[in-house]
Amino acid sequence: MQMPEGVIGIVLAGGQSSRMGGSDKALLPLGGRPLLAHVIERLRPQVAEIVLNANDDPVRFAPFGLPFAPDHLTGHMGPLTGIHAGLVWAKANRPESRFVITAAVDTPFFPADLVSRFCAATSMGDPKLVVARSDSGVHPVFGLWPVSLMSDLEESLRRGARKALDFVTTHQAKEVTFSLLEIEGRAVDPFFNINRPEDLAEAEALLRATAPVPR
Repeated sequence: MQMPEGVIGIVLAGGQSSRMGGSDKALLPLGGRPLLAHVIERLRPQVAEIVLNANDDPVRFAPFGLPFAPDHLTGHMGPLTGIHAGLVWAKANRPESRFVITAAVDTPFFPADLVSRFCAATSMGDPKLVVARSDSGVHPVFGLWPVSLMSDLEESLRRGARKALDFVTTHQAKEVTFSLLEIEGRAVDPFFNINRPEDLAEAEALLRATAPVPR
C-alpha cells in the first residue's frame, strides 16, 4: 500500500540514557556516524517529514536540520511524553495530517517497510492506533498514532500514566508483526535497541555484517 500523504515521522530521542552513562544516545557514534543519522536515513523514505522529539538545548541537533519538538509535559515521564509532543507538533504545524509515526532513536535496524505495513493495517477513513510486534513482544514506541488521540494521551499522562504498553493495550491497538532479520546466519530482532555499551558493540558488528561489499 502506498504511503498516504501527510504522515509525519517522529524520532523519539528524549530519554535520559542512564545505562549509557547519561550520554546523549542520539549522538553516539555507530559506524562513524551519529545513531540519529542512521534512524533518519531509515525513516526518511517512509514519511512525508521527520520531526525530532528531544529535550534541553536543540543546538546540538542543528546539523540534522529537523524541526524540534520538546516534551510539553516535564518530569521525564517516558516515551509517552515524546509521543504526545509529536502529536502536539503535528496538530499545530501540520493540521492537515491525521497521523504520526513514532520511531525510537536507539533502534537503528527497524523495518524499511514499517510505515507501509502500518498503513495497510488500518482503515485510513477511520484512524486506529497501530503498533509493532516481533518475536520479543510488542514495541509500542513504534506506532502509527492518530493525531486525534492527543487529548486522550495528555489526560492519561496527567493522571499518572507512564507505560506506553499499558496505553496501547487500553486503546486496543492493532498489532503488526514483523519477522526476524537474518544476518550472517543469526536471527536478529528488527527492533533490537541500544541500551548498554555492549548493545552498541553488537550494533557495530551487525552494521558491519550488513554493509555492502566494496567492488
